[in-house]
Amino acid sequence: MNRRDFIRSSFLTAGSLSISGPSFSKSKAGFFSLEKKGYGWMLNSPNGRPFYSLGMNHVDNSVLKHTENLHIWYDKYNNSQKKWLKKVNKNLHSWGFNTVGWSADVVSKQKDSHKHSRPFTFDEYQWLDMPYCHRLPFAEIHHYESDVKNPDFFSKGFEEWCDYVAREYCTQFAKDEKLIGYFYSDCPAWIHTRKEASWKGPLFDPELLDTESGKRKLFDLAKKYYKTCYEAIKRYDNNHLILGDRFEANRPWSKIVFDAATPFVDVISFQCFGTSSEIKVKMNQFAYLTKMPVLLADFGVPDYSTWEQGFISNDWERYEQILDILPDIKSCIGAHFCGGYIRNKKRKYGILDENDQVSPEVVSFLREKNRRLLKNF
Repeated sequence: MNRRDFIRSSFLTAGSLSISGPSFSKSKAGFFSLEKKGYGWMLNSPNGRPFYSLGMNHVDNSVLKHTENLHIWYDKYNNSQKKWLKKVNKNLHSWGFNTVGWSADVVSKQKDSHKHSRPFTFDEYQWLDMPYCHRLPFAEIHHYESDVKNPDFFSKGFEEWCDYVAREYCTQFAKDEKLIGYFYSDCPAWIHTRKEASWKGPLFDPELLDTESGKRKLFDLAKKYYKTCYEAIKRYDNNHLILGDRFEANRPWSKIVFDAATPFVDVISFQCFGTSSEIKVKMNQFAYLTKMPVLLADFGVPDYSTWEQGFISNDWERYEQILDILPDIKSCIGAHFCGGYIRNKKRKYGILDENDQVSPEVVSFLREKNRRLLKNF
């Protein structure tokens, strides 16, 4: 696609509504902050040094508590979450990762149930003792969520719930310099849905976007959601970045939602699976459309050739190719790997196997490639 077609298609698909929102500092001493760098952005650590967030997603140990391997949990970790998290810290640093991007992992995956494990508590993050991101459960609007109806963002109940969520979590996390920022929903279903959630549909009927009044309604809906979440957080925490929803880059999306979100988030975050060239094009496109820092908040390299053996391999060649293009995405402040810390029976892929083991070759590969990437920043 040439530049003219790119610009044309962006406005045709997304609309061009904009908003002037509250101004807020992108830099806060003693905490992770953002800095404009030429045509791109840089994430800085609490001490002011450049920090590229290379994260591991899905760090959960419930697979070690099945009857057949429960002995590992007792014998190796003495039934201690603290001891296990100290080992997680050691492994992730050894593998070249510097962040836990999202702790929860898929633990139930059926047609009528797609559930993740609980997030880490504040104390667990302290035992982990490394940079992390935390998800605030303002709204369960993930496109795979099949149990919960879509909330009314204009209701008093939603406003009260958001205040409770922020009051419960942000008061604990507000002074923790290890926290990078807050996520909201995973793959929000703004104008799309998936089969298992078809009974409730998307948050907004995409057919209404054929009219100017429909575009305005979507903008107002999204603005209300992001403004409510933003104001709830800021009552209790003015220190940390707002990473917002993790949009699904490979499903229908609307620039109208981005326009409504940008005054109330610090970063536009995306889940994007695909080849290195596909990821590069899409992340640069989103950076161009939003003029915001972007975060590749969830990328994976599943290789389904081993499916019949009961697990899914990681395509490490594709992993290396994706890492190679990340420095070229100047507005991208990090990449979080949907590799899974440990393989469970539902996700079926991970670095460690269900017996808490990993091959030396994989460890050597990750250490080399991840550290090579981080040297660019």
